[in-house]
Amino acid sequence: MDIAVFDTHKYDRLALETANAAYRYRLVFLEPRLTAETAPLAAGFPAVCSFVNDRLDRRALATLHAGGTRLLALRSAGYNHVDLRAAAELGLTVVRVPAYSPHAVAEHAVALILALNRKTHRAFNRVRDSNFELDGLVGYDLFGKTVGVIGTGRIGSVFAGIMRGFGCRVIAFDVRPDPMLAGTAGLTYAGREQVFAEADILSLHVPLTPDTRHLVDGAALGAMKRGVVLINTSRGALLDTRALIAALKTGHVGAAGLDVYEEEEGIFFRDLSEQVLQDDVLARLLTFPNVLITAHQGFLTREALESIATTTLENVRVFESEGRAQNEVRAEQLLG
Repeated sequence: MDIAVFDTHKYDRLALETANAAYRYRLVFLEPRLTAETAPLAAGFPAVCSFVNDRLDRRALATLHAGGTRLLALRSAGYNHVDLRAAAELGLTVVRVPAYSPHAVAEHAVALILALNRKTHRAFNRVRDSNFELDGLVGYDLFGKTVGVIGTGRIGSVFAGIMRGFGCRVIAFDVRPDPMLAGTAGLTYAGREQVFAEADILSLHVPLTPDTRHLVDGAALGAMKRGVVLINTSRGALLDTRALIAALKTGHVGAAGLDVYEEEEGIFFRDLSEQVLQDDVLARLLTFPNVLITAHQGFLTREALESIATTTLENVRVFESEGRAQNEVRAEQLLG
């Protein structure tokens, strides 16, 4: 089967080419993001592989369908960028990578916490400029702090375990609490409002659905401790960015570590260093010394890339050779 692979970078190509040695599909790598405008490039390809920052709305899907595409293989866990109802109406099968390396994202969340707390990013820049002054770099012990976890799936549970290793008290909210996890990870489940109110550090690990969009809004931020550290490595729109900026300006939020941004489409995964940044909200966020932003790199480990590539190609194999969908995403999964 021929597969058109959109929105590719060197690391994608290397991982997919390595994994493809066992499958021998014809992979055609395309640099553009998959959108309604670029969908005609997939004409004649029965399978299309897309990434999380593509925009698969009804118009894009209709173009893919008209060009002969039958399978849409997402090389991501998230699927909020796909109009699943339109895909179902068009008869397009959508499959994803439900899990690759929960350790990759969880460890990145911890890296953001450590960097913000000990101001490593600021210290690095100072020393590079031969400034060895320590004023302004005071952090705190993580030991004994209360860490709130919203969502205790694969990533959230790994994150909770790491923070317990630092000696933190971990409280968590999940719509489906896992009593076994509470015992093994040493966390305590509580209501969402209690987690918001008690956390010194709050980390988000839930998918983006209509119910979780702007889960952390102005009211939620106002209910948190003054000085709370907010971490988001999940989906940008879980957080109301403008409300975050307002809380940062008053000092209510002490720091924020973001690997995702709600308007990252068309910005992240691109080199815009020679352009003027057109997103005023993101530009404002970048002015805060207590905000650390990475460009959706939480997944970017060798192990995760290998897993993503292998699962993606295995999803294609199962569809082609067995006539069924493995790791399928359906429209009803949008219902919260």
